[in-house]
Amino acid sequence: MKRNILGTAILSMAMIAGTTAEADLVSRTKGQEINSPFMRVYERSLPPIGHVLFCKQFPTECKSSGPKRAQVELNHDRKSDLRTVNALVNRLVRPVSDMELYGRIEHWTYPDGEGDCEDYVLLKQRLLINRGWPASALLITVVRDEKDEGHAVLTVRTSKGDYLLDNKRAEIMTWNESPYTFIKRQSDRDPQVWVSLTLPNAKRAAKQTADTGANQRMHQ
Repeated sequence: MKRNILGTAILSMAMIAGTTAEADLVSRTKGQEINSPFMRVYERSLPPIGHVLFCKQFPTECKSSGPKRAQVELNHDRKSDLRTVNALVNRLVRPVSDMELYGRIEHWTYPDGEGDCEDYVLLKQRLLINRGWPASALLITVVRDEKDEGHAVLTVRTSKGDYLLDNKRAEIMTWNESPYTFIKRQSDRDPQVWVSLTLPNAKRAAKQTADTGANQRMHQ
């Protein structure tokens, strides 16, 4: 596994300050209550093939650890953690598609200076775990972006709601400040289980995008 960028990120943590920006955006997801600070989850969903293969290659990275269904108290220091990690990884990693890097549509891994959206997410998740955040509060999430393309962000479960860490934005934001259509995310009970974020009757419309790794190009 490539770890150089992970080591660089850990060493750089204290040197990075998050920037501040406000998003004036709303979610388009059917079945989500825009005024709720937390996303609503539905039944189990198929995991992205990229995550399945990542877990097969690195099984220790996908084991359950710590409390299940954790929700972190969002104080000043914790929010600073999120801003710092998000800004740091966004700055250290250059966006490059899996096809350019590996010659395949989908390959999830820790980035070594380059990667696409899910690689950013994996690194942010690992850095926050290293800083003491419970894994069950850090959930990889698949969405459709403003261009209706597949994209991945990190959902952070906090006492004040679900926050997103996104490689396309320096500032963290609440889920309902984003412009995204939410498709699925990791379960907060088991990191290898995924759950739907759309109403069951909306799944037919999302069928072509539910498995972002198998047939769709993930947004860089």
